[in-house]
Amino acid sequence: MKDDESIDSSNLKFLRNIGLAAHIDAGKTTTTEHMLFYTGRVHKIGEVDEGSTTTDWMIQEKERGITIVSAVTYCNWKDCRINIIDTPGHVDFTAEVERSMRVLDGLIVVFDAVGGVQPQSETVWRQANKYSVPRIAYINKMDRTGASFFGVAEKIEERLGVKTLLLQIPIGSESSFLGMVDLITMKALIYKDDLGLDIEETEIPDDLKEEAEKYREALIDTVSEQSDEITEKYLSGEPITEDEIREAVRKGVISFSFVPVLCGSSLKNKGVQPLLDAVVYYLPSPLDVPPIKGIHPVTNKEIERHATSKEPFSALVYKIQSDPFGKLTYIRVYSGTISAGSTVYNVRTKKRERFNRILRLHADHREDVESASAGDLYAVVGLKNVSTGDSLCDDKNPILLERIVFPEPVISVSIEASTRAEQEKLADALTKLGEEDPTFKVSTDEETGQILISGMGELHLEIIIDRIINEFKVEASVGKPQVSYRESMRKVSEGEGIFDKQVSGKTIFGHVKITLEPSDDPSKIVFENDLKNEEIPKTFIPFVEQGARDALETGVMIGYPVIGVKVKLIGGTFREMESTDLAFKVATSMAVREAMTKNEKFLMEPIMKVDVETPEEYLGEVIADLNSRRGRVENMESTQIGIQQVEASVPLANMFGYATELRSLTQGRAVFSSEFMKYGEVPPNIQSEIMTRVLGYTI
Repeated sequence: MKDDESIDSSNLKFLRNIGLAAHIDAGKTTTTEHMLFYTGRVHKIGEVDEGSTTTDWMIQEKERGITIVSAVTYCNWKDCRINIIDTPGHVDFTAEVERSMRVLDGLIVVFDAVGGVQPQSETVWRQANKYSVPRIAYINKMDRTGASFFGVAEKIEERLGVKTLLLQIPIGSESSFLGMVDLITMKALIYKDDLGLDIEETEIPDDLKEEAEKYREALIDTVSEQSDEITEKYLSGEPITEDEIREAVRKGVISFSFVPVLCGSSLKNKGVQPLLDAVVYYLPSPLDVPPIKGIHPVTNKEIERHATSKEPFSALVYKIQSDPFGKLTYIRVYSGTISAGSTVYNVRTKKRERFNRILRLHADHREDVESASAGDLYAVVGLKNVSTGDSLCDDKNPILLERIVFPEPVISVSIEASTRAEQEKLADALTKLGEEDPTFKVSTDEETGQILISGMGELHLEIIIDRIINEFKVEASVGKPQVSYRESMRKVSEGEGIFDKQVSGKTIFGHVKITLEPSDDPSKIVFENDLKNEEIPKTFIPFVEQGARDALETGVMIGYPVIGVKVKLIGGTFREMESTDLAFKVATSMAVREAMTKNEKFLMEPIMKVDVETPEEYLGEVIADLNSRRGRVENMESTQIGIQQVEASVPLANMFGYATELRSLTQGRAVFSSEFMKYGEVPPNIQSEIMTRVLGYTI
């Protein structure tokens, strides 16, 4: 298939929309780079350490040697076009993984042959489960000292709760890793040159024949569950063809019966071509996944869209990127076809937008195409009022697709422009960054007037600030990191709000009574309409709920959002000609504020799940340090010889500067990752300190 050839409904079976995901430093970007090289998409293999890879194109990515944003590219292999999204491995950028999973049909999860199933491996696996993405496991870095293919495969089953299907076994390991045995063809693949282009297909070495036969037997036994024909041949002793096995493996992958496991060393140019073969053979095309479901925005009835040009156009915006030449909107087209210059309907804004240009992306390079077709990934120029998660469709056949839900930020810093002239530039930068990143939030401290920017972690905010100063050329000063606390309640309290005022010469009226009490889910706000009669007409109830939720955005202790409460509407009155939506929103807000003031309140703080991998000789120091940070050790286990993994829960407030301290404690030999786990109650003595620091007094 040619690079510029379009994929339409008649040949969608030759399209793969895949992603690569893993724990940081497992080799995703290196694997992607080698896939592009072997498919002829690039002519030189880029190196992560040199900052020369195709998909890590941002300055910040090149400087740090990590992936920050998910990059989209494509290549061709065995008559298939493969769209590839290389996702970040660092937990601070988990939103990039989340939105990529939403639009992928298949996934390669890369595992370090030494590190095995690491903390972020589990996170991306859960994200893939959430969006039901079929996947392949690729055990990379088989050349490293301590590499264990079978050990990692066992850990995948044990820790991720899936059945694995070994399609290969390695020939050698560590410095003697030469290639792999293909258990379907029962041939050895030996890599003969440094570039990995000369692959000799030969007989299985004598010392591996018995082991290969054992795993081949297990392979046939597993895939026979997917095919009656294979079962019959297996029982009768008839030969089973390679194509029959591959078709059964494909069926099992798509039905989530098992996860195929392959091995290689991408950096040493071994194993990438068989991995590409596996993408083509086993991961689904848009035709193999269920049709996308949504609801009709007017009737609320569930509707489906199939991956065909014959159905009305529908697409999901999964990413927005600021660009010197205009906003770049990334979309996954689920049905229909649309040409450049055409207009679409945005269900959220209820407005039409024009596709000025439609682009196919190769990281930061763009190629114009005439149209966008079902099943494919594109970028669009020309859309003005769009945000991540918007549904775009034909206005005569609207469909509202499920939005992408992102985690709330947990850490904030203040930022201030150095001069008045810089304030406008800062505001523009913050707006653009907010459009790009749904986990980046901007707010203003009502008391100090300071601008606060919030994100998922210290590295996340560090990158944001770097971009503000260097990419958007803003001169600004930045404060110290602050924790985003939450407020909650212990008891039941009642509040009443009456709004009865003259507005523009007309009286508007709303009257609401509510109760506020702790909810069963400590992370959410629950609203219940507990009216016995229609004291308030049903048409006003959504505005009562909105008024309650708006009021709970700002607590009465320090002004942090309120969580873990239930709002019950228990009474109220209305007047036929005077009650309005606005009056009920304001009255509810007044009632909620009154109930909050009466209640017994407390602060909640973000608790992080912290995973530390440390040499055993430093285990005592690491645990003592975690305890000193109000941490609680949840689990410890040996992940490899001489290495202990410690899982702990630690308040975010005590995690600042931990990376530096851990390096000092372990002479730079320990590594850690952390992610938000839950909000927990702040101990009374710490709460008093916070109140005194923020307000100057306690309440």
